Parts: sequence; C-alpha cells; structure tokens
Amino acid sequence: MTASVRGAAGVRKQQLSEDVAVYVRELILSGQVKPGMFLRTEPLAEAIGVSNTPVREGLHIVAGEGFVKLVPRRGFVVAEVSRRDVRDMFWIQASLAGELARRAAQEISEEKLAELDELLDEYRRAAEGDDSDTVVELGRQFHRMVNLSADSPRMTLMLGGLVKQLPNRFYHDIEGHDEDSMEAHPRILAALHARDGDTAAAVMEAHIMSGADELVAFLEARGMWDDA
Repeated sequence: MTASVRGAAGVRKQQLSEDVAVYVRELILSGQVKPGMFLRTEPLAEAIGVSNTPVREGLHIVAGEGFVKLVPRRGFVVAEVSRRDVRDMFWIQASLAGELARRAAQEISEEKLAELDELLDEYRRAAEGDDSDTVVELGRQFHRMVNLSADSPRMTLMLGGLVKQLPNRFYHDIEGHDEDSMEAHPRILAALHARDGDTAAAVMEAHIMSGADELVAFLEARGMWDDA
C-alpha cells in the first residue's frame, strides 16, 4: 500500500469516527437518550452504517468532551448534562463568536459583504419556502463567513471545535429559532456594513445565547431533567 493510499484511508477512518461523534452528540442533545443509559456499539454501528471500530473511536471522542463516560467492562454510559452545562457551552461560543464579529467589522472586505448580502437573500427564500435543510446549511455558512472574515485563525479554530459539540441539525424543530435567526442575521450584517464592531458583537452574542434558552426549553419538554 502506497503512502497516498494509506493517507486517504486514514482520513476516511477519521471521518467515520467524526460521523459517529456527531450522531451521538445529536442523540444526547436532542434528548433521545438520557443520562445513565448505556450506548452499545453494535446498535450504533447498525444505525449509522459503519463497523464497530469507528463507533468505538467516535465514542472516545465524545467521552473526551464529557458527553459520555467509559465504565470499565461495561461500556459507554451517557453522562449528566445539566442546564448550566448547556448554557456554559453557548456562553463560550457566544463570547468567541462575538469577538470574531467585532473584528470582522473592521477586517471584512466589500467583496465578502456582497457575498453575505447574497447569502442572506438565499436564506430568506429558503425560510419562506420552509426548506429546513437549506436554512440550516445557509445559517452555518453565514456564521462561518463572518468568523473567517475576522482574520483571527486561531480563535476561529477554537470556536470551530466547540461548535462541533452543539449539533444544529434539529434546531429547525425548536420553536422560535428560525425566527430569531431571521431577525439577528440582517442586524449582524448591517453592523458589518457600518463597520460597527460593538453592535456586531452584541447582536451576535445575544443571538447565540438565545439558542441556549431555546435548547434548554426543548430538552425540558423532552424530559431531559426530572425536575422540569
């Protein structure tokens, strides 16, 4: 086997493990599995369509993030995720994203602003057409373009690692989330056009933190916490 073939195989293997990690995070943060439940390798492998090896590797990834715990000779068990845990994850994300938006207001090019204008128009059309998959993808692209425009690659990389822990595929089902994005994204873009870093940061932070309250309410409705 050549080095290039081995390299490609390694990338594919890593991607499969990441796919498993994404799937497990979504199971937990959508309330489909509860704290104390054991996650068995075989059913996960069958559900995702992969072998047992990437499932085990993916479970180790989410164990490192605190979503599951490895119990010797028993396997992986879903860890407690408190309301504070959820809000803390969003608070860190909001802080980093807010600072990136502040910097983007000074660094972003007119060309990128035009691209964001066009993307926002596409976002509105997708939302009006109730195209949830496109709404989620365009929302992700909007945030990514703002982050990259800050010319702060290390901070952007740090934020990206956290964003992976907050799956957004089911956000379309959370009441009020799309409406909040439809209100916040144009305000962020207007602040970028005006080169108003303080407003861009404030709106970005509030927008992301609103997601924390929405997700907590969503998980409460699904019985994540017994005291809800």
